[in-house]
Amino acid sequence: MDLKIEYVHGDATRPQGTGRKIIAHVCNDVGGWGAGFVLALSQRWPEPEASYRRWYRERATSGFALGQVRLVEVEDDLWVANIVGQHGIRTRAGGGTAPVRYEAIGTALDALGARAAVLGASVHMPRIGCGLAGGHWDSVEPLVTRHLTRRGIPTAVYDRA
Repeated sequence: MDLKIEYVHGDATRPQGTGRKIIAHVCNDVGGWGAGFVLALSQRWPEPEASYRRWYRERATSGFALGQVRLVEVEDDLWVANIVGQHGIRTRAGGGTAPVRYEAIGTALDALGARAAVLGASVHMPRIGCGLAGGHWDSVEPLVTRHLTRRGIPTAVYDRA
């Protein structure tokens, strides 16, 4: 069942609708948590940050790497998906490559789509990979379509009102 991405004006930390929900966002691969959308998550729930930091700290044995995703339950029927889809934290001065890693985001979204299907959950997100990661939505949107909506996973993308 092919669905379309629903674009919503609102706050992705307060996903709309009923049923089980997953809030997806992109994290970096260097253990940094302190700017961008993660701040809004941390204001609502301590668990996503604590899980991410522990996952990173134990990276030698935890499977923490680009392209991985970890779901953290924050309320009944609500999870946050920490997606490792950003290499480093800043674009280098004078141009350089943006930290976003589209292939890693695609790999993680594929795994997230499988988990969402098992849970019977919808997925909610800001325009992942397009803030501090320096990505472009015209490159991320096809990944969201391929790995979520084409699999029948209801997906909402939130833009701040």
